[in-house]
Amino acid sequence: MENTDDRESRDDLANLAADAWQLTAGVPRAVLGIAGPPGAGKSTLARALVARLGEGAAYLPLDGFHLSNAQLARLGLTDRKGSEPSFDVAGYVALLRRVLDDPAHDIYVPDYDRTLHEPVAARHLVAPTARLVVTEGNYLACDLPGWRAAHALLGQCWYLEVPGGVRQERLVARQLAGGRAPDEAAAWVAGNDGPNGELVETSRGRCGRILSKIGMDMFN
Repeated sequence: MENTDDRESRDDLANLAADAWQLTAGVPRAVLGIAGPPGAGKSTLARALVARLGEGAAYLPLDGFHLSNAQLARLGLTDRKGSEPSFDVAGYVALLRRVLDDPAHDIYVPDYDRTLHEPVAARHLVAPTARLVVTEGNYLACDLPGWRAAHALLGQCWYLEVPGGVRQERLVARQLAGGRAPDEAAAWVAGNDGPNGELVETSRGRCGRILSKIGMDMFN
C-alpha cells in the first residue's frame, strides 16, 4: 500500500483525474465515489474531475435523491433535511446499478436545486461516451442499510476532508445564500449539518483514499 504522504503529494487535479481514470481499465464503465462531511467541497471536486476528463466522464450527485419537502413533512424530517434518512438511498442504488449495467444508452440523473430547495429530475446526463461516473455525497461510505449497497458498487471511494472552521464558514454561507437570517443559518448548521458531519466522519476508515490537502483554488 502506498504511503499516505505520497498520496497527498499527488492530490492536484491532474493527478487525481489520472488516478480516477485508471478505474476504467478493463471494464465498460466504473464509478468513483467522493464522500465527506457537509461543506467539504465534494461537488466542487467531482465537477472539476468530470470537466477535466471531458466526454469520458459524467457527474451523478447524491443530492438529486433528497426527498421532496412534501415527503420530508410527511415523515417528520423537515428539520433534519440533509440527514441520512432524508435521502432515497434505494433509488440512488438503483441508478448506480443502471449506470453500470447499461452503458449503451443515455441515462438521466436528478440533482438538487438550491434556489427551489427541491430535487429536480434529469438535470444531468450519463451518455454512452462516459466511461467514468463520478458520484459524491455525504453518506457514500457509511456502514448503514442501503449505503452499504451503494458503497459496494463503487470502484473506489475517496474521502474529502477540510478543517472544521472552513466547513463551518461554507455551511453558514450556504444557508445565508438560501435565504436564512444569520442567526437561523448558524442554528441550522449547529443543529443539522453538525450532527450529519459527525456521522459521516465515522465512515472515513471505509474509504480507500483520504484527500486532505485539496485547495479549492486549483479548480479555477
